[in-house]
Amino acid sequence: MTDPIADYLTRLRNAIKANHRIVEIPSSKLKKEITKVLFEKGYILNYKFDDVQNHQGTIKIALKYHPVTKAPAIKYLERISTPGLRMYSGVSTMPRVINGLGVAILTTSKGVMTDKEARKLNVGGEVLCYVY
Repeated sequence: MTDPIADYLTRLRNAIKANHRIVEIPSSKLKKEITKVLFEKGYILNYKFDDVQNHQGTIKIALKYHPVTKAPAIKYLERISTPGLRMYSGVSTMPRVINGLGVAILTTSKGVMTDKEARKLNVGGEVLCYVY
């Protein structure tokens, strides 16, 4: 596998389309940080890191759906920066997803964060994905 972040997003996308409640994803430090950001912004219901000593471990994510309409909280996931074409953004050129209604997840020198947090801290970085 050449792009584990794209695999992470695709597993989430497929689980949402199949109306699954829980999805299991192989773990890494970056995937854990992305999961924390998705939880903080309310796109997923809960998560659990199953770390096995000397092994990769897994991330179990409980997906969030509307209680009445059963519509998923995540409507759209798009990978922006790929291994073949890295997309970096400074503070002045920071993307706004759906005019601020969505979230762009970035990896910066101060950790993984959203575009709004990066603007507040005045840092730029690699734009990983868009979520709304």
